[in-house]
Amino acid sequence: MASEETQAAETSRPEAARVRWNADGLKSSYCNFCNANSTREEVVLNFGVNNSWDRGQTDMQVDLTHRIVLSPFAAKRLAEVLQNLVKEYESRYGTLT
Repeated sequence: MASEETQAAETSRPEAARVRWNADGLKSSYCNFCNANSTREEVVLNFGVNNSWDRGQTDMQVDLTHRIVLSPFAAKRLAEVLQNLVKEYESRYGTLT
């Protein structure tokens, strides 16, 4: 009887969701600058390029090219993904400073 219950439980489990990535409209951009801010409802990430290579400059211009708006829940998932990615990177190539 226990094996029948186990089998019934296994067959009633929903299938794992499969994600299919559609990259038809995917565009790649280079960014060396990121800024973030948030409200209660959203997290805003601004990406751009800093063309000022002289670190001694008192003024610099960053050309913002992309703005990504996320829910706080999506932002938390992104933070976890990035944290894991950095850990993996550092285990391969050494600590980032």
